[in-house]
Amino acid sequence: MQKSLFPILLVDDDPLVAEVLERAAKTNFPEASFIHITSFEDAKLYIDNLEGKGPKLVLLDIDLKDKVDGLDFLALLRAHPKGRLLPVVMLSARKTAKLVERAYIFGASSFTIKPFSYADWKTYLSNLRTYWFETVTLLEVRHEKEN
Repeated sequence: MQKSLFPILLVDDDPLVAEVLERAAKTNFPEASFIHITSFEDAKLYIDNLEGKGPKLVLLDIDLKDKVDGLDFLALLRAHPKGRLLPVVMLSARKTAKLVERAYIFGASSFTIKPFSYADWKTYLSNLRTYWFETVTLLEVRHEKEN
């Protein structure tokens, strides 16, 4: 089995989002694979233990049903040596000017509204692929194990 050309860290507490993304990606972003993490603590642990090549992109839900939200994880990521250079696309079901502003202040690369239908997710992934896989040049980062 061929390794993914484009691993994506998905931090979202809703397992249905991961299922829909995986299914829609088969035809609309076949190079992608998803590392699904459902909580702030698990996401922090994942970043702390990164070794070798990590994800090329992070899809981060703002509304984690946790004591802390996605913006808290974004702040941690931006301060972390293994996460500070990762592009982060914020996902939210709501869009207020204040929320968008906070996401960018915390270091988001972009802010997107979660699609609601399967067809919209397919379009979302096609657009994600066009921009992040075909258009921009991303850093190749290797993470060394810490002693």
